[in-house]
Amino acid sequence: MIAVLIVATVQLAGLDIAVWRPPSTSTTPAPLIVFSHGFHGCNTQSIFLMEALAKSGYLVVAPNHKDALCGGGGFARAEEPFRKPSEWTDATYKDRAADITRLLDALKTDKEFAPRIDWSRVGLAGHSLGGYTVVGLAGGWPKWKVPSVKAVLALSPYCDPFTMHGSLGTIGIPVMYQGGTRDIGITPTVKKLGEGCYAKTSSPAYFVEFDRAGHFAWTNLNPQFQSAIDHYSVDFFDKFLKGDTKADLLKRIPGVSDLRSK
Repeated sequence: MIAVLIVATVQLAGLDIAVWRPPSTSTTPAPLIVFSHGFHGCNTQSIFLMEALAKSGYLVVAPNHKDALCGGGGFARAEEPFRKPSEWTDATYKDRAADITRLLDALKTDKEFAPRIDWSRVGLAGHSLGGYTVVGLAGGWPKWKVPSVKAVLALSPYCDPFTMHGSLGTIGIPVMYQGGTRDIGITPTVKKLGEGCYAKTSSPAYFVEFDRAGHFAWTNLNPQFQSAIDHYSVDFFDKFLKGDTKADLLKRIPGVSDLRSK
């Protein structure tokens, strides 16, 4: 059984932050990953992936957004209906983007965290509405773009608004999308040929689909796909944040139904 590497839950930038540190033997500043949870999710909703990233040498931090159930967000309705992406704009869930940018600013000035982070190697990861958040911060919404972010991992991301109103074609940093064949509410719009989020995203971009994975495959609720998710997620960040030439993002492992790159 893998030991849980979560070492702290701290208050920073007015947010509840879960922190996973790399192994204590590491003495050099670590690359940073900021994780954004799903709608009504929680900053600890995907412990398996946070652990895998920490074990691979990343400092991982995850805030609770105001809609987090574990942060007291309750069951508030979405700001705009998910079934009506045409009504979403860069004002929709702007508070989530502000959480991440405020957190990054706070980390840069924090006496404990600032010297532990390699600020030339910053990545974002997010699930569902968290995927929407990090794609927006990558430049899907140009007004949200954070120049210091070097790579983005979007896990079953709600990204329809970007195909209609956003700027996926000018993101300019590596993006990996992940989906599942049973993730019927989101993955079809990510993978749609010519018109989906992956197709409209600038190169380099990747799409990985896991056979029979549903929307919650990227959370603690379903262990079936965790090793495969860890494999592609860690290799993606290793390639683009660490420059690891051994990271093989095009190797199709068992359980992968679709694998694309450009």
